[in-house]
Amino acid sequence: MSGHSKWANTKHRKALQDSRRGKIFTKLIQELVTTVKLGGADTNTNPRLRTIINKALSNNMTRDTINRVLNRGVGEQSLKEMENIVYEGYGPGGTALIINCISNNRNRTTSEIRYILNKIGCSLGVKGSVSYLFQKKGMLSFVAPGVDKDRMLNYAIEFGADDINIHDNGSIDIYTTLELFGSISSRLNQNGFIEVSSKIVYLPITGIRLNQDNTNELIKLIGLLEKNDDIKNIFHNGIYYIM
Repeated sequence: MSGHSKWANTKHRKALQDSRRGKIFTKLIQELVTTVKLGGADTNTNPRLRTIINKALSNNMTRDTINRVLNRGVGEQSLKEMENIVYEGYGPGGTALIINCISNNRNRTTSEIRYILNKIGCSLGVKGSVSYLFQKKGMLSFVAPGVDKDRMLNYAIEFGADDINIHDNGSIDIYTTLELFGSISSRLNQNGFIEVSSKIVYLPITGIRLNQDNTNELIKLIGLLEKNDDIKNIFHNGIYYIM
């Protein structure tokens, strides 16, 4: 019986891992196709595409699979219709939310996000309702081990970066204006610094301090939103309660 139980548990874990892997691949495929649609298929002029390809490879998607996705995306109407959608909303404790999605069905995505927000007692806002509370920036992230940090930071400043954040674990985030986002990424790459991710982020201008209940509600809300395949990034201006 114990052997049977062990096999059942192993099979269950494998099914769960396969399900998670499938969801990751689904999101990566959407990002690949949408990034090509918006910025072209040349990684030299579309740094975002280069980052998504690296992300796909790091998640064990083969190069052949990536190429098939990109080639197929040119001809498939459902994928060609993918679009970036940015939702604004109100979260627990009066927090502001920015929810970035990639979808081929705006009505479905809107309905699903509204349903999730309503479950936590939150709501969607109209365009412009909370975006003024954020700064829209480009963010390039690097892993520090093996990187000459001083040399990279000097280049980033020289190329026009707005801000630099060095984390306790040694990773580095470089923030740029949207106008310089692509050129700074390309110039750093040309000098041997390959980012592990590059994306558009919404940085809160001011934060809202939350109590413990609101913190728990916001964490729960983000967890529910992250389960939706259309949702790629979630930004908020909440400051979590810490005991």
